[in-house]
Amino acid sequence: MTNLSPDKLCRRCDTAQFSFTTTAELVDAEYALGQERAVEAIRFGIGMSPRGYNLFAMGPEGVGRHQIVSQLLAERAATEKIPDDWCYVFNFNQAHRPKALRLPAGKGIEFRRDMERLVEDLRAGIPAAFESDAYRAQRREIESELNERQSQAMGGVEESASAQGIALVRTPAGFGFAPRHEDSVMEPQEFLKLPEKERKRLEAVIGELQEELGKVLHEMPKWRREAYRKLKELNREITRTAVSGLIEDIRLKYAALPEVVAYMGAVQEDVLDHAEYFLQTKETEAPVGMDMSHSEAGESPLRRLAVNVLVERTSEAGAPVVYEDNPTHDNLIGRIEHLAQMGALKTDFTLIQAGALHRANGGYLILDAHRVLTQPFAWEALKRSLRSRQINMESLGQALSLISTVSLQPECVPLDVKVVLIGQRQHYYLLHQYDPEFASLFKVLVDFEDDMDRHPGSDLQFAGTMAAITRRESLRPLDREAVARVVERASRLAADSGKLTVQMMGLADLLRESDHWAAQSKEQIITAPHVQRAINAMEERSGRVRSRLRENVLRGTLLVDTSGERAGQINGLAVMQLGGFAFGMANRITARVRLGSGRVVDIERETDLGGPLHSKGVLILSGFLAGRYAQGVPLSLAASLVFEQSYGGVDGDSASSAELYALLSALADLPLPQSLAVTGSVNQHGDVQAIGGVNEKIEGFFDLCKARGLSGKQGVLIPASNVKHLMLKDEVVEAVAAGQFAVHAVSTIDEGIALLTGIPAGAADNSGQFPEGTVNYRVEQRLLKFAEQIRNRQSNGPRRRPVRARKRGNQ
Repeated sequence: MTNLSPDKLCRRCDTAQFSFTTTAELVDAEYALGQERAVEAIRFGIGMSPRGYNLFAMGPEGVGRHQIVSQLLAERAATEKIPDDWCYVFNFNQAHRPKALRLPAGKGIEFRRDMERLVEDLRAGIPAAFESDAYRAQRREIESELNERQSQAMGGVEESASAQGIALVRTPAGFGFAPRHEDSVMEPQEFLKLPEKERKRLEAVIGELQEELGKVLHEMPKWRREAYRKLKELNREITRTAVSGLIEDIRLKYAALPEVVAYMGAVQEDVLDHAEYFLQTKETEAPVGMDMSHSEAGESPLRRLAVNVLVERTSEAGAPVVYEDNPTHDNLIGRIEHLAQMGALKTDFTLIQAGALHRANGGYLILDAHRVLTQPFAWEALKRSLRSRQINMESLGQALSLISTVSLQPECVPLDVKVVLIGQRQHYYLLHQYDPEFASLFKVLVDFEDDMDRHPGSDLQFAGTMAAITRRESLRPLDREAVARVVERASRLAADSGKLTVQMMGLADLLRESDHWAAQSKEQIITAPHVQRAINAMEERSGRVRSRLRENVLRGTLLVDTSGERAGQINGLAVMQLGGFAFGMANRITARVRLGSGRVVDIERETDLGGPLHSKGVLILSGFLAGRYAQGVPLSLAASLVFEQSYGGVDGDSASSAELYALLSALADLPLPQSLAVTGSVNQHGDVQAIGGVNEKIEGFFDLCKARGLSGKQGVLIPASNVKHLMLKDEVVEAVAAGQFAVHAVSTIDEGIALLTGIPAGAADNSGQFPEGTVNYRVEQRLLKFAEQIRNRQSNGPRRRPVRARKRGNQ
């Protein structure tokens, strides 16, 4: 048992170790302060090229996970080559499957411009070629040949008819034959006046002529088709002459890219087939052999020759580092947009949009694990892409049958990316347990620390971190005393005098608010009072519930005594966490004992207000009693323990030592001082074990005692193993130094009960007997008395309860 001196209650930061006047004189410290393990893991992960070595960075919020990961990736990416550009172009063989083209970095935009110039050149060159004299002459020749052939055939029929006295007549319905009379066509009345024999002869001749005319008319479509084919070939040759040189220039420029060369060959064939779309003539003046109808798939060749640059790297230096803040399914793998036309949704390859995987391809992609997991189908899409090492762009609406419009199936893009997931530790362990594919895809664990060791060198490193933050945030520099105060605050937040928190977000907030108070004071340097004012303001803003609970205690609504003595009653200490603010509060714990079957009843557990850890602590008390006292007889005790006025539930075993003290006090019938509060857990051997929130617990009881008036007898019992965690506020340290408050460190229950009762606990001798007058002796004698009473009852037989007459009401 130790009554702690003031120097044990808070580890001060010695300003003598600092040679600077303000942090403006310091160089920036490393951005990954205290994260050596995590930094090494990141460097290992990004250096491993085999499949599956993606990273999962886990740790608490505010330690700088995003900043550290981004900076390390940026440093590595700057040394790597710039990845290729990716474009989508029209697939002339399968219109619904756009083709993906890979081009060297920066060539995607250039290729698109080349294709735009090609279209403009074709729109000027092809009409010019069709307006040339040579083309017109060849077209007239083909047309004349067709007309001459038709004229000769019809002329032959007409001459044959004329030689036999028959005229070839052209009517709106077509061609016909009629007998001639002198120089004109014979009228029907005259024909009927002819002799029957002559009429039959003329009818036979007309029949033969009609048969001959039918043969000629049957051949004419063939002649026209032949002429059309000749015109088509002529048009293709003329188009080829105008096109080949322009396309050949692009072929030569991209000769080192076989896919582009093959694409330009398909472009040339498509232009030859659809040259009419490049003509600037009226439709009625279109050359014979030109089909002006829409092409297949409803796509204009002018649009089909466009280039959709999906990813271009013109402004990048090194490999890309992409952070996707909203990792939806479409934002990860890309999306296919649609346009509404005439009440229908239409799309084409120019409406394909890149996703984060496209932009990060060849580099690094950073994602928040929680956001990926909460977006529908995003996690599965990411895993599928990493497994197959390609980006399969699939419309989510099409996959779920939410839309029935015709969509596209773009060609898959090969994927080479290193993914870094950033999340909480629970995300990693849950994924590792419930997703069988996770371990094979994310093999590198990056575990960020919550704190770092505190030593003279770390204090200076921490000062360098403050200098870096103040420069980055354009804040005022800190003097040495302010730096020391921030270091002490960092130890307090780490809940360990030998540690410093690495919660950079909280540190930055403290510096910003300290700068605010320095500005209010019109100071150019942040001093220790500014830092302390910022700390006090933070606590005050969050302290409404703490103030209200303390008010209820002071007004007697919540019963907690800080003076006097009472058997079976003690003040236990607990911590309440509300958001990011934690504070300590005292609770009255009471114990009652009587003859029974050896059971210690936890009233909190019986009413479902106690958590499993609290119930475990109470069960340990039964083991302690049974193992220490009256081992030769059955434990004949019935005890009940309760946190008085606890309405919201109790969990944790940090009050188990206080409950044991109350129980021992009730058994020994020894009063306990209410001016002392207790925290600490206990094991079955009576050792007092460390607990959490020791600083908040001490300060919570101190604030209550101060509000009622410090008497010099008040104090707190804590486990000796918690002394290294003490970082108490100045007010408590000063009160201890003045003898107005005390902090006692105990290692065993015997030390604690002796301090509380003022009577020695007593150690058992070789025969197992405790010295008379000690606390343990009184407890054992009480338990032996209970056992004797049980034995006497059993020897006398069961006793019957008297039957009492019931009172009846007036009838």
